[in-house]
Amino acid sequence: MTSDEEFTPGQIAGVDDPGLADMWQRLWTPHRMPYLRGENRPTATNDVPCPFCKVPQGDDVEGLIVARGEHTYAVLNLYPYTSGHLLICPLRHIPDYTDLSDAETAEFSDFTQTAMKALRLVSNAPGFNIGMNQGSAAGAGIAAHLHQHVVPRWNGDANFMPIVARTRTMPALLETTRELVAQAWQRVIGQ
Repeated sequence: MTSDEEFTPGQIAGVDDPGLADMWQRLWTPHRMPYLRGENRPTATNDVPCPFCKVPQGDDVEGLIVARGEHTYAVLNLYPYTSGHLLICPLRHIPDYTDLSDAETAEFSDFTQTAMKALRLVSNAPGFNIGMNQGSAAGAGIAAHLHQHVVPRWNGDANFMPIVARTRTMPALLETTRELVAQAWQRVIGQ
């Protein structure tokens, strides 16, 4: 073919599908669809149980729990921004940071520090985004149960994928990441 010949969208994409409208490759992340639909997300108008109350009642490996404390636990985000994205959650079902007791606040803070140290051990992350969205108006997906995000970051990880393609790539399975971070967590607290 010469440069002035017309290509069908399927030929441009390298497939014989004339219904394909562009030449973009796709990374399918079907595991995110339940989250996007709001499934399993409690609201004031449904009977969905709070996942942050339910998860610690089960098995750590199955629930992706990395560590437990007296008042707090650390769990991998089921819908992560990057590999190793942890959530620090109080065991008590409370919506706001100001609702934490002094003991809960201290352990919540300690878990955040330990999460950073453990993630550095297993991933060499040179940076972190740490934060919490208080209330649905601030973007909290589950506003009724306080949780803080600890998101490891690397130079160049905000490449063209999230900006142009609105896609994130995950280089490790959640189960593998949970095991590595849980082991590193034990090394950190053993120091």
